[in-house]
Amino acid sequence: MKHTRFLFIFFCFGLSYSQVYTFKSQDNGTIITHRILMDEEYFVETQYIEEPPQFLLTRGGFYELKDKQFMVNLEFNSKFEQDGMKQMNIESSVKTWDKISKPQLELDGKWLMAGRVSNNKEQRRDITRPRKTMKFLKDGFFQWMAFNTETFQFFGSGGGYYSAEEERYTEHIEYFSRNNTSVGRVLPFEYFISGIDWHHQGFSSKGDPIHEIWSARAGYKNE
Repeated sequence: MKHTRFLFIFFCFGLSYSQVYTFKSQDNGTIITHRILMDEEYFVETQYIEEPPQFLLTRGGFYELKDKQFMVNLEFNSKFEQDGMKQMNIESSVKTWDKISKPQLELDGKWLMAGRVSNNKEQRRDITRPRKTMKFLKDGFFQWMAFNTETFQFFGSGGGYYSAEEERYTEHIEYFSRNNTSVGRVLPFEYFISGIDWHHQGFSSKGDPIHEIWSARAGYKNE
């Protein structure tokens, strides 16, 4: 099993790692934007080029803090076929990443695609199966990713920032693995919460009408 290690730098004010971060790097003169979403147990890093829009990679999974290192056991890695990486070790010390978190919203959390509504009938899927589509919402930012935890197949991802108020949920796409021309689109939805389910209804990035059901994902210790 391959793994990688890189430096994760923080100010030690309160040590709240559950945030959204960004930083930039360069590769042969090309500026790469790194977007990091973290909650108390899950880590996602995505790399993309802003202009012209180009998706590069994404990877993420549950993490634990041990001996001043974040041990990330990846559930998905869009470059798995190239690097075979299933684990990342992240060292913590002083901050170089920029925190870009916005105020928390009621939809913040990890949500699994649980089904759709068609002709007023719910069509549910088994959210315990290895093939998952997850949407990670954190402090005004979102990312969805489709993957298989057993085979490490990667099926796509996209993300950006979002708002949610007065039962209206709106996505602003900043990166999209399947179609770079989707970057810049704004997708509004009507939404409501029912128990552990989040329903949203509107139109997809392709313009197709959708009514999706997302269920809150149980924490790592409960799966």
